[in-house]
Order: sequence, then C-alpha cells, then structure tokens
Amino acid sequence: MSDQSEIDSLVEEMARELQDLLHQRHISDPLMIGIHTGGVWIAKKLYQLMGIQRELGVLDISFYRDDFTRIGINPQVKPTSLPFGIDDQHIILVDDVLHTGRTIRAAMNELFDYGRPASISLAVLVERSGRELPIAASVVGKQLDLASNEHVKLSGPDPLQLIIQKDPGKSSETSA
Repeated sequence: MSDQSEIDSLVEEMARELQDLLHQRHISDPLMIGIHTGGVWIAKKLYQLMGIQRELGVLDISFYRDDFTRIGINPQVKPTSLPFGIDDQHIILVDDVLHTGRTIRAAMNELFDYGRPASISLAVLVERSGRELPIAASVVGKQLDLASNEHVKLSGPDPLQLIIQKDPGKSSETSA
C-alpha cells in the first residue's frame, strides 16, 4: 500500500506539525516516547527530524492491555525504557496506528504509573475508523477509512511499509 518514500513524506509532515504544535503551546524541551513496535520505528524518525535533545523513550504496553486475560501474554514482550522522569514533563507519545484507542489508553495507564506528565500529545502515522474509546491524535500522518474486516499494519523497520490486510473470518458488512 504505502512504500518507504510515502512514509518518509508523511513522517516529515508530522514532524512539521509537531514543531508547530510545540511552538503554539510554548513547549521547548519535550520528551518523546514510542509505543513498541511500530510506534518506536516512527518515533525514531520523528526524533531525528525534530532534533529532540533528551533520549528517546520506549513503552511496551503488553501488561497494560485490557485483553490480556483473554489473549494471554505477548510472546515478544520487550522492556519499557524511560531514561528520564516524566513528572511535569511534556510528552509526545508516538504510535503507528490509532484504531480503537485501546493501545493508547493502555500506554497512558502505564505512563501514569511512572509519574504525572504536564501534557501528552499523541502523534500517529495512521488513524483509521473504528474508535471505541474517546481518544484523538494531535498529529496524524494519514487517515484511512477501512472496512471492519480490514486492518492496517506497519512492517519494518527497514524498509517501512503500510500494508492493508483482510481478515477472512470477518465480513466487511456491518449490521444495524
């Protein structure tokens, strides 16, 4: 669906929008945290483009998911790495895809276990239809309206590609 050059263009535009947002909010020294895995890949690119000074943080929300008891533990759990305190800090939280909002809710729950940030701005490469929680991104690279049986996935990290997959077990029709 999307190749590396399109993703690079989207991320460059996201970096400009984030810089504008920070300027409007008078934020000069934000922290950036990527959500494992795809969010970290996008965060690394944004981090470089924006010239953020403090180390990049990585969040693995595996233990904070609300479906943890149903699906079990992710076999590839990675450690969260926040090499800084987050109390009273302005955070840019980065993920690859915003769909239901549940990943972002889990990420914020984990962040609040580490402290109380001054603010959290959400940047996502793709925002798609299907929100279940009232969560909105501050900066979006691309919006997609997909059928209920379609999912968007970021593969990478090198090269990065957005792929739309169909779930053969679901119908694309919705009932009223």
